[in-house]
Amino acid sequence: MLRRSLESRDAQTRQLQDAVSNVEKHFGELCQIFAAYVRKTARLRDKADLLVNEINAYAATETPNLKHGLKNFADEFAKLQDYRQAEVERLEAKVVEPLKTYGTIVKMKREDLKATLTAKNREAKQLTQLERTRQRNPSDRHVISQVGNCMVFSRWIIRAETELQRATMDATRTSRHLEETIDNFEKQKIKDIKNIFSEFITIEMLFHGKALEVYTAAYQNIQKIDEEEDIEIFRSSLYPPDYSTRLDIVRANSKSPLQRSISAKCVSGTGQIPTSRIRKDRQDDDEEDDDELEVTEEEN
Repeated sequence: MLRRSLESRDAQTRQLQDAVSNVEKHFGELCQIFAAYVRKTARLRDKADLLVNEINAYAATETPNLKHGLKNFADEFAKLQDYRQAEVERLEAKVVEPLKTYGTIVKMKREDLKATLTAKNREAKQLTQLERTRQRNPSDRHVISQVGNCMVFSRWIIRAETELQRATMDATRTSRHLEETIDNFEKQKIKDIKNIFSEFITIEMLFHGKALEVYTAAYQNIQKIDEEEDIEIFRSSLYPPDYSTRLDIVRANSKSPLQRSISAKCVSGTGQIPTSRIRKDRQDDDEEDDDELEVTEEEN
């Protein structure tokens, strides 16, 4: 019966060892992954800061409306990185650190397991020693005590039984303590898991809620950019203020004398020259050409 009780405690101890090992393995993995998640978030914040700086640098070179819109966008995006920094700090404090503490907790539970295993091994050793002693001598201890030469063996058996009783009491006490410890450990583990994941979800919800507000404002700032006005400003920057005056001068110099005369009279308010006047001028020119031709022939 004592052997059966010892085997039952062995199975219970193995189950408790498995529970502690399971927590040690998976909590360690969770801690590493959450820590990597926080580091990636911090790197994203750093890259976003570089993006803000570049947007501001580019905005300074652009037309007024685009410049204003980009700067407002950069301001909103920079504000988002402040929220991301708060997210990083909260995740570190509320998620990663609690998981880290389980390294120390698991170490303490292993010490409790070690003490229980030591007591159990001592009990098993005493039980084995008592069984061997009984196998060497008659089973009836009272008979042994009546035989003079066997008094020593009787004392050995009594001593072995006493040691076994002590070892059993010690093993029972440590086992009970371990049971209470592991029970509290399981309760605290479940409570901590609930708190850690609840904090993680809350932190992420807060950040993404703020991010939605900021992205909405940033989107509106981009949409408010007046494209047409910036295009007009850009076009006007291509031509100096006196460009139209100089263009008129070039066009005037490229006209024929007759076109310049017509243009001048149009500008002075005389209107168009009558067609009959133009025809008469042409006839006079033809007559002068004929006279010159006749003089030339007579000389010849």
